[in-house]
Amino acid sequence: MNLLKSVGTIGGLTLVSRLFGFARDMLLARILGAGVAGDAWQLAFQLPNIFRRLFAEGAFSAAFVPLFNRKLKDDDSDHSEAQSFASDVLSVLLPILIVFTAALQIAMPGIIWFIDDFGQGGRTSDFSINLARLTFPYLTFISVMTVFAAILNSVSRFAAAAAAPVLLNLCLIGALLLSLWLDGGADPEATAMRVAFAASLSGVLQMVWLWWAAHRAGFRFRLHRPRVTPEIRELGALIVPATMGAGIYYISRFLDLFFLGRLEEGSFVYLSMADRLNQLPLGIIGIALGVAILPALSRFIARGDDGGAQRIQSNSIELGLMLTIPAAVGLFMASQPLVTAFYFGGKFTMEDVASTANVVAMLVIGLPAYVLVKVLTPGFFARKDTRTPVYTAAFSLGLNVVLNIILVPRMGVAGLALASAASAWVNCVLLYAMLHRRGYYRAESDLLWRMLMIGVSAAVMGATIWALTPYGSAYYGEGALARVGSIALLVLAGGVVYFVCAFLTGAIDRKKIAMLTNKPNPQEVV
Repeated sequence: MNLLKSVGTIGGLTLVSRLFGFARDMLLARILGAGVAGDAWQLAFQLPNIFRRLFAEGAFSAAFVPLFNRKLKDDDSDHSEAQSFASDVLSVLLPILIVFTAALQIAMPGIIWFIDDFGQGGRTSDFSINLARLTFPYLTFISVMTVFAAILNSVSRFAAAAAAPVLLNLCLIGALLLSLWLDGGADPEATAMRVAFAASLSGVLQMVWLWWAAHRAGFRFRLHRPRVTPEIRELGALIVPATMGAGIYYISRFLDLFFLGRLEEGSFVYLSMADRLNQLPLGIIGIALGVAILPALSRFIARGDDGGAQRIQSNSIELGLMLTIPAAVGLFMASQPLVTAFYFGGKFTMEDVASTANVVAMLVIGLPAYVLVKVLTPGFFARKDTRTPVYTAAFSLGLNVVLNIILVPRMGVAGLALASAASAWVNCVLLYAMLHRRGYYRAESDLLWRMLMIGVSAAVMGATIWALTPYGSAYYGEGALARVGSIALLVLAGGVVYFVCAFLTGAIDRKKIAMLTNKPNPQEVV
């Protein structure tokens, strides 16, 4: 597997989606602002996404991909065993999703009441409940899409799944533009309802898109009466602890909503807008690496090639840190001008900008850790060990709750972001310690040296951004084009400084980059 090419495919298409996501959030900030409708929409959209990420980026793929890869045969052009297994999985998964979605729809008033400080936070209303109900079917469609995405990723066809989120952003942008055309965005509640409907519609479109891509790849699926085959039992034995492990993280996300519901109006918006900036490098680098290396690790481990598994994990860590450490430093140093450039205007005031920038600065402290967790976790999943990440995630959840209790009353939503970052670092350290202890993975001395030089290069870049920021401040309050232009120059200057320093200090291994960009021969592990 050409790791850099695979990560580039996933990351490049994720970048396209994130750019559309920025356009979406810029419209949301200006039309809905950080008021009642904006808060209600962010809450409504986060509820299905908590469970979506549990399936799409966590437990399901971690359990399904190794089993599916085991049934793939190089000489089996129609993949009959693999597609039969996938059909069995779909036939069991779909009824579960329908029942779960229906149950949550019924329970929605209680969920909103619980999050909203037991109905005392001012967010419990028919509007917020109906908005959440209209958005929640997105979960069913996007979870079915996850099966098709896992299949395509297993046969190294990453493009279709990485491109699917573009459909979500196009649908939401279309709904926002429709509102501007109909009433100029003067009715925020009507706009939020249109956006919620567009979210569920995008789930249908993404599901159909991935089904069509899998069909083109030669896979055929037939739904039938659910049956618990030995393979389904094995999948269940893997997915239950993996769901608990990923579920612990998303319990933490749900508790974040609980704490947000006790803060001032706009807190949901501030965290969501800040997370958009944080998710840009996380989605492009961390998720792309996690998706790309799991099938390869599974194959190396299945044939007993421990050296290959070691090298691919080292390369993934190095590539991830080479890009995320400077991204974290840059986002921290330029949080205020970045938020101003992208979100200021319309109903999003400078007070909203200041609150969001504080959240960005705290959130990105954990950015390298978020990426490392996604790189280290496949080291367990590929060995069918879905339990260890449960224990590390559980400890991190407990720490996160304690930190929220301490920090949120003192720092508000920024304290919640800092607690999340700190617990992510603890989870990262625990995962590496367990891999090292069991002999699954050990970081080599040259990797540790390059990590140190990456940090030094990023520090020089951060100092450059800090020094140059005042020169662009005259443009931050001007038009959106001038603000974005000044930020683009600031980012370009920081990027040039970082990569020059990285090459001079040896933080970037030229030979390894050359190896990653070349097509490997059958004996070469990338």
